[in-house]
Amino acid sequence: MSLSTLRVLAFINGIFLITLAVSMLVPVGTLLVFERHQDINAFLWPSLITFVAGMGMMVQGKPQQTHLRPRDMYMLTVSSWLLVSLFAALPFVFSQHIGYTDAYFESMSGITATGATVLTGLDAMSPGILIWRSLLHWLGGIGFIGMAVAILPMLRIGGMRLFQTESSDRSDKVMPRSHMVAKYMVVAYVGLSAVAVLAFWLAGMGLFDAINHAMSAIATGGFSTSDASLGKWQQPAVHWVAVLVMILGSLPFVLYIAALRGNFRALLRDEQVRGFLVLLLGSWLMLTCWKWATTDLHWLDALRHVAVNVTSVMTTTGFAVGDYHLWGPFASMLFFYLGFVGGCSGSTAGGLKIFRFQVAYILLKANLKQLIHPRAVIKQQYNRHRLDEDIVRSILAFAFFYTITIAGLALAVAMCGVDWITALSGAAAMVSGVGPGMGEVIGPAGNYANLPELAKWILTIGMLLGRLEILTVLVLLFPAFWRH
Repeated sequence: MSLSTLRVLAFINGIFLITLAVSMLVPVGTLLVFERHQDINAFLWPSLITFVAGMGMMVQGKPQQTHLRPRDMYMLTVSSWLLVSLFAALPFVFSQHIGYTDAYFESMSGITATGATVLTGLDAMSPGILIWRSLLHWLGGIGFIGMAVAILPMLRIGGMRLFQTESSDRSDKVMPRSHMVAKYMVVAYVGLSAVAVLAFWLAGMGLFDAINHAMSAIATGGFSTSDASLGKWQQPAVHWVAVLVMILGSLPFVLYIAALRGNFRALLRDEQVRGFLVLLLGSWLMLTCWKWATTDLHWLDALRHVAVNVTSVMTTTGFAVGDYHLWGPFASMLFFYLGFVGGCSGSTAGGLKIFRFQVAYILLKANLKQLIHPRAVIKQQYNRHRLDEDIVRSILAFAFFYTITIAGLALAVAMCGVDWITALSGAAAMVSGVGPGMGEVIGPAGNYANLPELAKWILTIGMLLGRLEILTVLVLLFPAFWRH
């Protein structure tokens, strides 16, 4: 990698750090409103440190040559998420006086919208740190959307090219220029966030809680302002608003751009969106019938509890209403499976993404037909795109590495002395971006505070791998990447 390329990467990362430094002033303003002046320095000093670091990376000025090759984009993507998490951890150290391991775990969980936490006592915690956690979710959500739409398709990561902003059919083009795509994407993201704040507030939340939960829900993150998560609010309207916002955050933002330009049927025509909603509603129906039959809950209350928890797990958000792992083995196993699914490609949700399951079904059906009719030429299409061999190979490779990554991380966590349920469900929750795992330690009613430090670092790596679609990070480990 040439020196000029490193200068470009440093300059861009410097911009990210300065943006982060300015974002740290939001908690400062929040503390002023709540008259918690004693906590302000916990954000002013990190903001100053981050700003100086960002300026230091930009000191050479804007490089003349700013063209980056695909291999350079790998390095930019991974380095930016690592650096931002590195400095975003400082307010946790200054404010909560926790070790850097816990602080980095919390910041990585925030910026990757995973939602796993090591903090307790949220109900009495400083409003500055609460808004900072939610803001990290919000910034990470829009950052991942931009990466999924603009970078991952170009890097040929796991079939993401099926969702390029400019398809092979010129009439299907969403926007003429990439900067216009970014502009409309930000408008859609900010607009949905503002509507979510208003909806939570009208449903019965206080304004501060509404702002936090809106940022967390649209980013499908899961950080709350209470240890009881959404269970603190008993109003059904709050729970249904959360369900709606989580679903909106899990749909492709490229299709929101199409809707803003007048093509309102784009969302309904998309095979991925239809598949996601069918699976979600089917899971609601199945688990609601089971819970209504096995408990004394009214069917409307059973539907509401199921809708919140199932939507939260499937969209990899991490909110909870009660401990759903107490619902029995059937429910626990279903939740474990749904955590792998995730939302749609080009959304803020994590997981394998629904389109990969749909493509796998198409391939399975085609192979079965080929066995019955060996000489037949079987057409394979998905979402009006032809499934060529390159796309199929990339999807299979991603699914393989996804499984191996979870298995490897779980084994590494188990070597730290953690029980196998916690190790396996924790690794799966980190890579999928769900947040809560299974069992008493890291389940919906617990957190990750009591895990060994080494286990936390391993799971932190899992968050990064899962959020950046695994192969983006693994390619940096090959010696050939560093050779000219």
